[in-house]
Amino acid sequence: MSRTAAEAWESGYAYERYVGRWSRKVALEFLRWLAPGPSLAWADVGCGTGELTSAILAGCKPALVSGIDSSEGFVSQARRRVGDKRARFDVGDATQLPWRSAAWDVTVSGLVLNFVRDHAAMVQEMARVTRPGGMVAAYVWDYGGGMQMMRHFWDAAITVSPNDAKLDQAERFPLCQPGPLQALFERMGLQAVTVYAVQIPTVFESFDDYWTPFLGKTGAAPTYLASADEDVRERIRLCLESRLVPTPAGRIELTAQAWAVRGAV
Repeated sequence: MSRTAAEAWESGYAYERYVGRWSRKVALEFLRWLAPGPSLAWADVGCGTGELTSAILAGCKPALVSGIDSSEGFVSQARRRVGDKRARFDVGDATQLPWRSAAWDVTVSGLVLNFVRDHAAMVQEMARVTRPGGMVAAYVWDYGGGMQMMRHFWDAAITVSPNDAKLDQAERFPLCQPGPLQALFERMGLQAVTVYAVQIPTVFESFDDYWTPFLGKTGAAPTYLASADEDVRERIRLCLESRLVPTPAGRIELTAQAWAVRGAV
């Protein structure tokens, strides 16, 4: 069986069930690490449904936050969810940002960089729109092992369909490790580049709570699963259910790791 894993990123509700609920926790840890001052102008590149923007508004006392995303569905949900007058959301391309140079004090991106075809162009644009002395920062899931909910899924999928190993996110997204992230930021001319590991618990109330979000057709793994026939989907489900041992209370207790990187303009 040969398939592609071209991601679909239109359903904000499906994204929330899949990884949005965990993204909020990562965003909080990311911002604690950045420790920005108040009254700054922020840009959120690849803002999705507004999780990172919401965390900035709640905890960083920004002057304003401008988010941009290529998905009209995500931008629509962000506009509905985030009512703060300091925030605005627009549809746009992360590799061709619509803002003037040196427009922002802090330019950030959460869980997006892996999915942009031209990583260098995106980071270069983020640096361009950030003022001299300002900060550029991003974070991505550690698909190689630290993002356990996805790691278990791909291990099961490859067990069922070994020929699909090339679609594994750990293989497709080399930027999910600290070395390549730091090298990319340094290559784009950013200064004092540092990388940080963000870890959070991801506790599922049951196996169904873990499995059902993979049926939402939003994201790499759900898009892959939607392309499989019913027999393959069921075999993947059974493989996962046999591997994910619940607690006596029936919960599936995993952890998620993301790698964060920051640099100065």
